Amino acid sequence: MNRELFYRYLAQTSSAPLALEIERAEGLYMYGADGKQYLDLISGISVSALGHRHPAVLEAVKEQLDQYMHLMVYGEFVQAPQVRLAALLVKHLPDALNNVYLVNSGSEAIEGALKLAKRYTGRTKIIAFENAYHGSSHGALSVTGPETMKKAFRPLLPQVHHIPYGHIETLDMITEQTACVVAEPIQGEAGAIVPEKDFMIALRRKCSDTGALLILDEIQTGMVRSGKLWAFEHYGIEPDILTLAKALGGGLPIGAFIAGREIMHCLTEKPVLGHINTFGGNALCAAAAEATLRTIVNDRLWESAAALEKVFRNALRHPRILGIRGRGLLLALEFAHADQCKEVIARCIDKGLVTDWFLFAGHCLRIAPPLTITHDQATAACDIILESVEETKG
Repeated sequence: MNRELFYRYLAQTSSAPLALEIERAEGLYMYGADGKQYLDLISGISVSALGHRHPAVLEAVKEQLDQYMHLMVYGEFVQAPQVRLAALLVKHLPDALNNVYLVNSGSEAIEGALKLAKRYTGRTKIIAFENAYHGSSHGALSVTGPETMKKAFRPLLPQVHHIPYGHIETLDMITEQTACVVAEPIQGEAGAIVPEKDFMIALRRKCSDTGALLILDEIQTGMVRSGKLWAFEHYGIEPDILTLAKALGGGLPIGAFIAGREIMHCLTEKPVLGHINTFGGNALCAAAAEATLRTIVNDRLWESAAALEKVFRNALRHPRILGIRGRGLLLALEFAHADQCKEVIARCIDKGLVTDWFLFAGHCLRIAPPLTITHDQATAACDIILESVEETKG
């Protein structure tokens, strides 16, 4: 019955959804209505960083539920969950990133960051990268790369220019007319593309030289997904504006854009309420996010993420696997073509392992499990993948 209602009443995002009916979830596992157990290898697309229903997150939500839920639009009342979360984020970020604006999602974080950059610099030109993914709202879609995602919705934001990712010579497109450059420190939906360190350093330098603000989109790579708390740490650089979401809420919807106080203050005046949000920093979501970040830091989960990357890389060797891209627990298993990849994914699901492909890299299988995955669980996942690969056509 639920399946029938799913197709009848819920807006469909594609003609072929996975359509798994999950009745409950716990830790690394999801359980279907028929009782079948699935090992979650994608964390709801990098969201469930601590797995499903982590005790620390549940406790924080239940405690906050006994206090209050929604009180007032963002920024008007002093709400303890928001304040504690913002303080904890700033504690674990570079000194210059000391002001947090809480929103509901990654797309909203990008929208706020774009507005902030244009308002602060007084400029209108935006540079983004080919094959980038930043969200589906109009502004976020404007800085997303592939035209296939955008052409049906034009006109979008004007003066947005896309340049190749990872090519230092194209950074000359960044000029004194550029308000901001939006970049992923690892391109997620392009199939976990890791740029050279020299490119990221050159990007930071070019932004500094021209006065353009560097927005780093860590919506997917933040919160230890890359093997460090923030992926920009791999390159020894810092953004002017940082965007977060996905794993931040431990399974509840929350996002943030973070900048220096001087930059962020320009949303306060001329006009007043330069950026407003009704549900941003919802008390339950903020409490869950604080518990998630605190657990990640206390358990030093970046260490296990880096170690488990080696487990996957060492185990997943097969003539039909052309390579493994990515870093930490954001990995892309590369096949010769998309049809083969999708067949492997289907067989994995049949065998009780949930994985998926990448939005702009259909030939790549996604590996992005909860950061709490154990060595034995990772090994079991690899065994299922290899069995599935072996059973597919070359």
